[in-house]
Amino acid sequence: MTPDENMPSRSAIGTDRLIEVLAKDAGAPRPFGSILLVAAALGVASAAASYLAMLQPRPDIDVVVRTLRVLFKFIVTVPLAVGMIGLLDRIARPAAPHGFWPWLLGGVGAVLAVGVGTELAMSPPAEWAARLVGHNARYCLMFIPLIAIGPLACFIAALRQGMPARPGLAGAAAGIASSAIAAALYATHCPDDSPLFVATWYTLATCIVAACGFIAGRRFL
Repeated sequence: MTPDENMPSRSAIGTDRLIEVLAKDAGAPRPFGSILLVAAALGVASAAASYLAMLQPRPDIDVVVRTLRVLFKFIVTVPLAVGMIGLLDRIARPAAPHGFWPWLLGGVGAVLAVGVGTELAMSPPAEWAARLVGHNARYCLMFIPLIAIGPLACFIAALRQGMPARPGLAGAAAGIASSAIAAALYATHCPDDSPLFVATWYTLATCIVAACGFIAGRRFL
């Protein structure tokens, strides 16, 4: 046995010293959950500002908001936003369990399916196409993504403070959360209350924002 065999190598000493210096340099990291909550609050505020700059609530909102068809929009969009924000918190932390958030999102999908099924069962087939197309499909596809720009930017900035293992997936999730916030606001303006319309055009608008989020995630995360 040579005299140096039991002594640590210079590289090992150098690595240990580097870790020690970095540990002392780094302050206590801010919990990602609080960062995400701040991003969500700023995202909602920016979405509301965009909404009010471009649109306004429908004139009869104080009356129709008590009807089940209008409430259905919020029963779908608000839990979707909450569930996706909760899931973002887990996606941004490697190996973190997803918890009950996927179950909440599955419940949103089930509610949407029940609403569509009820609509089809209670209306004549001759009316299905008219209810699906509605009167404002193109506005839905335009305004929901526009309103979602602010929240998406806030969520991407927050995700940069996390460590998402799949940046594209994290960006797409941020896009869905952003579009859900935007859709909840847009629902107060949209006069098309059919679950068929919501399931079709709100979903297509969400896909547009999710695709933008995927690209942003791959580019910035």
